[in-house]
Amino acid sequence: MKYVLFICTPVGGEELSPAEIAVDRRFTSYIDEVRSRGIGRGGARLRPVSDATTVRVQGDEVLLSDGPFAESKEYVAGIDIVEVADLDEAISLASRHPAALAGGSVEVRPVWE
Repeated sequence: MKYVLFICTPVGGEELSPAEIAVDRRFTSYIDEVRSRGIGRGGARLRPVSDATTVRVQGDEVLLSDGPFAESKEYVAGIDIVEVADLDEAISLASRHPAALAGGSVEVRPVWE
């Protein structure tokens, strides 16, 4: 079954670039596990929340605002798509993600197929 892991970082938390993640042992160990098990199905590191644009439509008017769609204590910093046997395995994987271990969180959500 496929799951999306929403990687959430606390507002004001550590913001690593893709280059920094590529050499950070916490992340490389996790990435190596996903690759060696052949369960990765995609993913992306998102640019900082300050680069977000929110689009809303009211009638015929398109409204834009800078920033994320809602105020929160955390924001989505990236996503991983994995294919594992069940929810328990997805939760086990998410519990080892560096973001979850560093004060953030990982939301696990099944994909409609």
